[in-house]
Amino acid sequence: MEFSRKILIVENEQMSAKYLSAILQERGYTILEIANRGSHAIEIAQRENPALVLIDILLEGQMSGIETAIQISHCSPESKIIYLSSFTTEEITDAVYESRAYAYLLKPCRKEEILVTVELALLQNKKKRESEIINLKNGYHFNKKLHTLCRGNSEISLSRNGHKFMEILVKSRGCTVSNEQICGYIWNEDKGSNALRALVYRIREKIDNHLIKNVKGMGYIIYS
Repeated sequence: MEFSRKILIVENEQMSAKYLSAILQERGYTILEIANRGSHAIEIAQRENPALVLIDILLEGQMSGIETAIQISHCSPESKIIYLSSFTTEEITDAVYESRAYAYLLKPCRKEEILVTVELALLQNKKKRESEIINLKNGYHFNKKLHTLCRGNSEISLSRNGHKFMEILVKSRGCTVSNEQICGYIWNEDKGSNALRALVYRIREKIDNHLIKNVKGMGYIIYS
């Protein structure tokens, strides 16, 4: 599963922005765009959901870097925020803390300082993401947070009941889940074997037939 290395740079000093972009691209990161205004940065974050945002405290326009970062954290909550600034005050420090930024770097920043901070921030994102993913047989995985089934980078299109069926099997992976348990979880009642079989048939039309195993007379099982 591909892990996002997309970075948004929000910086009003052109030289600093180009420097950041160059050293990060050299390390294989994807620079989505360079914005110098908060409103523009928020638009990009809403559209692209960057893994990381490098943002200066002072920006063009009326919105500060801190105000921008707070808005980005609302529209793209998975994005890590790293502030860059040539100065600091107690008021700024308090505001940065309240905005729950990952880090605050004082300019001029050394190349290795930037790269190490970025790598650690993205590593934390990766570990969090991996804890939400349950790997299954034949390249499939289930996202516990999004309740979605994927193969590689492609999501399998399932109905609401199809997602609930996969969810209860994944929660008990390696163990048989009875027909009664499945029906109760999906429909809050025993809908009977025909309704369940029809649902499983529709799911199997979209996935590898060996992913879900029928335990005759008992229920279904899935393996990781």
